[in-house]
Amino acid sequence: MSTYPSMSVYTIDPLQDDRWPELIARHPKASVFHTRGWLRALQTTYGYEPVAFTTSPASQELTNAVLFCVVRSWLTGDRLVSLPFSDHCEPLVDDIGEFGTICVYAESLRKHERWRYVEIRSSDSLLDYRNGFSEAKTYCLHQLDLRPSLDTLQKGFSKKGVQHRIGRAVRESLSYEVGRSESLIQQLFALLKLTRARHRIPPQPIEWFRNLATCMGDDMCIRIASKAGRPVAGILTLRHGKKIVYKYSGSDTRYNNFGGTPMLLWHVIREAKAIGAEGFDFGRSDIDNSGLIAFKEHWSAASSTLTTWRCPAATASSSFDQVKGWLAKEGFARLPNSALTLAGRLLYRHIG
Repeated sequence: MSTYPSMSVYTIDPLQDDRWPELIARHPKASVFHTRGWLRALQTTYGYEPVAFTTSPASQELTNAVLFCVVRSWLTGDRLVSLPFSDHCEPLVDDIGEFGTICVYAESLRKHERWRYVEIRSSDSLLDYRNGFSEAKTYCLHQLDLRPSLDTLQKGFSKKGVQHRIGRAVRESLSYEVGRSESLIQQLFALLKLTRARHRIPPQPIEWFRNLATCMGDDMCIRIASKAGRPVAGILTLRHGKKIVYKYSGSDTRYNNFGGTPMLLWHVIREAKAIGAEGFDFGRSDIDNSGLIAFKEHWSAASSTLTTWRCPAATASSSFDQVKGWLAKEGFARLPNSALTLAGRLLYRHIG
């Protein structure tokens, strides 16, 4: 068990504390998943309660914080997660001692509230998670540096996997629409349902995407590629500072050879460069999902390891994780597509 200097820890509401947007704007580890828009969408859709712990008193500048949501569920148990449905949520802490103190506080609060576990999703290898935390799962995280010229970036893309497919989209005269209207939300949701059904996974409720559009405003964007008026591919991206995040995508497999998704991603990259963005986050992938990892590597995105840490360590391989695995492989495979959509509406709030 590690020991840390004695420091007071304070609990703040990131949706109410005036210092929160300032910290998110200046901290180099902050991402779109720390923003109030994302947190409000989580709260509005699933009822999660955002909370942050810091060693900064209310009377002083906010210099550090670890952000969580309280997930309350009669089905899967109550827990403290950083952060539900977020690919990652780095602790905004630069000092190992401050981080350790906050972790000790979070664990003591967990015991007091009788929550199942505390969970943090991080790719920062410099932080010390020895204080009761254990690895629960690891992922691959891919990010593309957008600072080189467009020409240099394009030359780095796989010729067969990316460049030729973008060219095919041009030859097929795919149309392109961008925004966050209800029509685009409906089109994206229909494509997501097709994709999720292929993998026998329930789609997120459509209210989630509507709430993202409302809560995040221009920082959320939907792009749809269509062939002769029929949507064939769609993606949803998020923006914070100088980074764009590729969060959701769906497609109609009957038209996958038309190159709709690569065309949309190329549009994103060009538009991101035009507004001065410096990074494109392709998101996390399960380490055994070789197809998705290869797709991201075709864009020359650099890979790093993302780790889910849990405390207490005994919950690192929880029985519920095993149940989720069974549902994904067996339970959902037996459901018709309409039932999958209903399952998503009922279950997602319990699995964040």
